Amino acid sequence: MRAYLLSKGMTGPKELKLVERPDPQPGAKEILVRMRAASLNYRDQMIAHDTYMGNTLQGDAIPLSDGAGEVIAAGSGVTRFKIGDRVMSTFFKDWIAGPWRDQGYSALGQNGVDGVLAELVVFNQEDAVRIPDGLSFEEASCLPCAALTAWTSLYDAGGVRAGQSVLALGTGGVSVFAIQFAKAAGCSVVVTSSSEEKLAKAKALGADELINYRAIPEWDVEVRRLTRGRGVDHVIEVGGAGTLERSCRALANNGTVGLIGFLAEGAASNPWMVLPRWGRLVKVVVGSRESFEMMNRAIVQNQIKPAIDKVFPFEQAIDAYLYGLSGAHFGKVVITI
Repeated sequence: MRAYLLSKGMTGPKELKLVERPDPQPGAKEILVRMRAASLNYRDQMIAHDTYMGNTLQGDAIPLSDGAGEVIAAGSGVTRFKIGDRVMSTFFKDWIAGPWRDQGYSALGQNGVDGVLAELVVFNQEDAVRIPDGLSFEEASCLPCAALTAWTSLYDAGGVRAGQSVLALGTGGVSVFAIQFAKAAGCSVVVTSSSEEKLAKAKALGADELINYRAIPEWDVEVRRLTRGRGVDHVIEVGGAGTLERSCRALANNGTVGLIGFLAEGAASNPWMVLPRWGRLVKVVVGSRESFEMMNRAIVQNQIKPAIDKVFPFEQAIDAYLYGLSGAHFGKVVITI
């Protein structure tokens, strides 16, 4: 089979290697999946630059956590799937249900844990879920990390309910899914971006208020103006130090800031900003398989379709990485396999 490899000491995705490897074989409780599509997250870019979370790559690994395909073989002890089933990877191994534990879960696509950018991948039967009815492989490949992170932030961490308001920073994968999930819950949504074209796409997905943060640098003030001084109940905070203080200022009383990413640069923020409003800062770490399956049922019920910006063939995986790095995309960048 063909697969891409990350290597120790990489300085960027141009150094990804396309190699031939022996076809993997499933063990007793494992499934062999013919991968059909994979999607990129910002985490994957950092891993390819060997800068993810302060860790360095210790050895070769197949990249990417998010993929979809079909089961072509199964071990003798497999009970959850059969040959021909359409499945997706879970972001973490072994996180079936319950709260996050600091130890014990391995994320795909880094430090010796192979990911999904390969023609064939073996999963333990517990580390895969069925693709929601009505979604293509390309659409399903967008769900394991970005979609579940947005779902966890809104529902599991934030307890979002109808009539509330949500602020989504930017128009990357997590934020775009947050628009869709928040609208499905009956919430109003404010979106920020530096691109009028992307804001127009967010409007088409259901966003109620749009803020160009280049035209309005004090976007937190604008959020409060648009909400008649109240602020928003939940913030999808993908920026980090560069945006956290403004996110806190935009928050309504008893609101929640879901701490998801670290895409923006800036000086250290003051998290005490959230306390005068009795708000909460909650770290969001994707989600469990149980939450994943619950989200998938909601996707079917609400007929949600992932927003895919561009699809690249397997042989152009490096181009997909570079396109994602450019920041030109709205929603997700996908690689067919």
